[in-house]
Amino acid sequence: MGFTIGGIREMRTGSRRRVRTTECTAVAEYTGLWGWDVVPGARAVSGQCSCGDASCTAPGAHPLSFAEPVPAGAGLDDATKAWARYPGAALLLPVGRAFDVIEVAEPAGRRALIRLERMGLPLGPVCATPTGRAQFFVAPGAAAELPQLLYRMGWDDADLDLRGLGPGEHVTAPPSDLGGLGPVRWLRPPTLDTAGAPPQARLLLGTLAYICHRTHY
Repeated sequence: MGFTIGGIREMRTGSRRRVRTTECTAVAEYTGLWGWDVVPGARAVSGQCSCGDASCTAPGAHPLSFAEPVPAGAGLDDATKAWARYPGAALLLPVGRAFDVIEVAEPAGRRALIRLERMGLPLGPVCATPTGRAQFFVAPGAAAELPQLLYRMGWDDADLDLRGLGPGEHVTAPPSDLGGLGPVRWLRPPTLDTAGAPPQARLLLGTLAYICHRTHY
C-alpha cells in the first residue's frame, strides 16, 4: 500500500515511514531552530503534479493550495502533527519573510562561494537545485533592490544570468526534490548566526555579478 496526494501513488509503507520521519525532522529544524515558516508543497511523479491538475504549469514546484504552513517556532511535536496532514508533501520555504534569494547558475555560484569565503565576507545559506541553480539567501528586500544595486555597481547593462526572488515566491528546501528532477541540497547549510540574519545583498552582489559575467563569457 502507498499513499496519494491528488491521486498519485508515491512509495511503499516502509520507505514512507523513513521519509516522513526525515521530513518531519527537517521541518522542525527549519521552524524551531532556524525560525523559518515551512509550506507544504506539491511533488512531481512521472511528469505529473501531485496537486491533481493535469494542466499544472509548475509540476512539483508550488505550494499546495489547501495546505496550511507550519509557522516559525514550531517544535518537533507540533511540526510532526502538522506535517502528518500532508503526507508526501515537499518542503517549501516562503521567500520575502526571513530572507530573499539571489539565484545564479550553479557553476558561477560555486566559484563565487569560494571567492566570498576567501574574502571573509558574511554569507548566509546557499542551496543547489537539480536544475543547475545556486540560491544565495540574503536579507529581505534584496529582490526589490536588485535593479538599483546592479545599476550603482555598473552591472545594469551586463548580460547576467542572475535574478532575485522575493515576496510571493518559494524555494524548495532540502531534503525535498524539485519537480521530480532530484533533491535540493545545501552548498552552505544554515547556522544559528546566518539563518536569522542573512547578509545584505550589496555585500555579495559585486562578486556574484563579476563571476556570472566571467562564466558567461
